[in-house]
Amino acid sequence: MTTTYAALLRGINVGGHRRLPMADLRALLETLGHGAVRTHLQSGQAVFSADHGDETSLAAELEAAIEKHFGFTVDVVVRDHAYLASVVEECPFPAGELEPKQLHVTYFSAPVDAERFAGIDQPALLPEEFRLGDRALYLYAPDGLGRSKLAEQLARPRVTKGLIATTRNWNTVTKLAELTSQG
Repeated sequence: MTTTYAALLRGINVGGHRRLPMADLRALLETLGHGAVRTHLQSGQAVFSADHGDETSLAAELEAAIEKHFGFTVDVVVRDHAYLASVVEECPFPAGELEPKQLHVTYFSAPVDAERFAGIDQPALLPEEFRLGDRALYLYAPDGLGRSKLAEQLARPRVTKGLIATTRNWNTVTKLAELTSQG
């Protein structure tokens, strides 16, 4: 059975570091035997179909191929359409009423629990807020991610230790759900 996935690459093409042209990423995914390969933006999103593996093995396969081909390591999170659609559907914030720059989702490589975030003084950071979902964190940052004090707290190593964590704005979150639905 063929499944459509999105690969979320962490920290590529930012500030001129770890350059990975999207055409090269598409070609690499095709050499791994994946079909219907497309990319979205330059910041590390690829959609592809696969008839083998699961999210974890496909992420590991792509990480190894990137390191071999480009000579640097990149963390990758792979998620299927059903998961990506559920992230959109289960958003605890009124996405339709917010500007896309105000709402972000951090995708985690594994489940997270509230204990991981116990050291964050949420009331002191209002009106910024976050909520946990299934291997995801929803962040409401009214002034955008770049000015968010809460985002700084959420990115600290004590919070992300042992996980791959990669964040996307709401436009990208919804676009990935749409692109993976097209199979």
